[in-house]
Order: sequence, then C-alpha cells, then structure tokens
Amino acid sequence: MTPTVEEGLVDGRQWSDLELEAEIVALQAAIQSWAETKDLWFDCGFKAYLDHVEGEPHDPPVVTLLICGGDLSTVLDGEDPEGNEPSFRELLEQRGYFYENINGYSMAIYPEGEALASAFARYFHWRWVCSLITEDTADVYQELYDHFARRPNDLNRLHWRDFETLLYRIFQNQGFTAELGPGTADNGVDLRLWQRDPIGDILTIVQAKRYAVGNKIDLTNVAALYGIGIAEGAAKSMFVTTSSYLPVARRFAARFPNSIELAERKDVVDWCARATEGIVADKSTLVSTEAVGRIISEVANRRDPRVLHASFGHNVIMNNFALVIKETKHAALLMGLGNHTVSDDGYGQRGAEIPLFQPSTISRLKGDLVWRAKRKSDDGRVSYWDGSNLYYPWSGEPETFDLYD
Repeated sequence: MTPTVEEGLVDGRQWSDLELEAEIVALQAAIQSWAETKDLWFDCGFKAYLDHVEGEPHDPPVVTLLICGGDLSTVLDGEDPEGNEPSFRELLEQRGYFYENINGYSMAIYPEGEALASAFARYFHWRWVCSLITEDTADVYQELYDHFARRPNDLNRLHWRDFETLLYRIFQNQGFTAELGPGTADNGVDLRLWQRDPIGDILTIVQAKRYAVGNKIDLTNVAALYGIGIAEGAAKSMFVTTSSYLPVARRFAARFPNSIELAERKDVVDWCARATEGIVADKSTLVSTEAVGRIISEVANRRDPRVLHASFGHNVIMNNFALVIKETKHAALLMGLGNHTVSDDGYGQRGAEIPLFQPSTISRLKGDLVWRAKRKSDDGRVSYWDGSNLYYPWSGEPETFDLYD
C-alpha cells in the first residue's frame, strides 16, 4: 500500500497513512507504559481489528484492540481494588480516545473526536477494501468496485499485482472468461480475456500499468503490446493504465482501431461504477430459489458440510445455524437457519438444539437472512467468518445452549 495524504482532515490538516499508523503506535506505547508502571503488563498485547476479526471496519472505527490477560483484564473487567481503571480511562481521554470492554479480555479503543474518527474510518476502510482484492471473490463483494468508483485516486495506492487482480474481477463482471497471468515472466500479457462465440472464441490480451498520473505511457509500450497481440493471434490487444498516454502512442493506436485499445483511469472508474450497478445489494437474488431448494432437500436432517454452526455469547452460550448456498475459494453466501430445541430444562433457558428444516425454510431466502462470509481452509478444515461469528460445518449432533448469566 502506497502512503497518501488523502485520508482525512483533522485539526485543519490532512493525515497521511503513515501519520495515522504512527498515531496508533504512539497510542499503544502510552497504554503499555501506563500498564507497566502499574505492574499490570503481563500477557498483554495489541492487535489490528481487521487482523483480529477479518471483517468490515467498525463504526466508530476501532483504532486498536488491547488484548489483555492477567491483572489488567481483571482491572478492566470490573474488579479493581486498587482503583486503576479511572486512570486508564483518563489516559485515553487525554489522548482523545475511549475504550469498550468487548468480552473481558479484548478492549476496543475508539477515537473520541468526530474529525479523527473520520480520518481513521477512511484509513481502515481502505485496509478493508485491500483485503477484498483476491483472485477469487466472485460477485459477493460490492464494496470492492464501489470504493474505486467513488475514490479513483485510490487506484494509485494499489500494489501493481492488486491492480491486475482488480481488472481481472472487473472483466469477469463484464461477462468475459478471464485468466490472470502469473504476475512475473508473463511475456507482456497480464490478462487474457475470451468472448465465447459459436464460431470460435475471441481472445483479447491485456497489459496493465499502475502508473502515477504524470507518468504517461509512451509509444514503445503500446507498439510492443501490439506486436505481442499479433504473435499471440489475439483479435485485440488492450492497454490499461491508471495514468494516460503520450500523443504519439495515441496516434499509433488510432492507426489500428480494431486491433488495439487504450484505456486509462477514467475508463477503469467507469467500469467500477458499472460493476457496482450490476451487483444487487440483496444478496438473496444471487442464487435462484430452485437451486437453494435443492440444497435444502439434500442436507435436511443429515450431516452435511454445507450446514454450518457457530456458538457465541459472553457468560452465556447461544447458537447460530446457517446454510452455504453459494461459495468460491475465498468467499461464500450464507442463509440463516432457524433453531429447533430438542431438549431443555423446562424453562427454555438451558438445553440442546439443532438447525430447523421444514417446508417453509426456503422462505428465509430473502434480505438480511442472506449474507456474505470469508471462507478459509486450514489443513483441510473449512471455516466461514462473517465479521461477527465463526462458522464451521455442523457436527450433526445437538448443540448446547445456556441462557443463564
């Protein structure tokens, strides 16, 4: 990620990525120093919210997570015989922050002022968007395209490989069959695009250059791509850049309008805007009712890796069940399932439950009952994280719930 000065206006000036990152380091150092003077810094540390939850930024943004054990967690969780908690709160207030106890050992630190919160919100949203740029996000993520359609300058903050990957996703969204090159030793071809046609597939080769606005593409680059296209037998060659082209390069391309196309920043921004418009916010419309109905009939009342379970709660145990209705290597769409109690203590406060499958289950294919999750596979074990709950394939056995606090 390339530092920029377009993050947010705070105290009459722009804060760059590097300045915000330095502010986080200074805040963490102040907290650690305070805890060490109180002899409370044992089994403690900090973690970025994105790294911890792999979810969208919180509102207000979590500047850092204080992960604490031992005496510090006891102090901040309400048991404070020495009266240290007020001085911790005062330390944060003096620096313009406040904290929230998430679960007894994770403390979220937030900015107090609106201006600083806005600067951090922009910064962490950028980090979140970068985390979405993978080679396989399919049509699950709307934020990816929407961000660059609204903030074209951020195209230049991308790593060159991420820029290629972004184009790969855009062209797929446009209906091309796309192939992303290896990134290096690619013989001048970053992407290959095919339009499927009854009389033969039409190949377009693409070279991408993430250049600064003032660094214009010259004739040598354009002519070289034209030659590569001829050698590859491509119907068209396309040059895509975040900058623009020298007049001599444009004149060369104009001689071969059917063989080479020049695209620049405004074209990429337009593509992102069209891709955003083509993604429906209601994720339930991305999968047909018939397809989900088949999945439900296949998995109902049996153990199947598409039926997921997550437990959650602080001092209580609650369960969520969900169904995988669409997935790729890195992402998935989940549909929430109801809970069916199979045993309890007579008061409905403690017992066991399983996912509920019934004829009306298909009616849950709507609105907020369908959401996205990140998919991971570690040593063959697949998990799904939606920013709030971590789901694993359900074991097929009743899951315990306990609502007594």
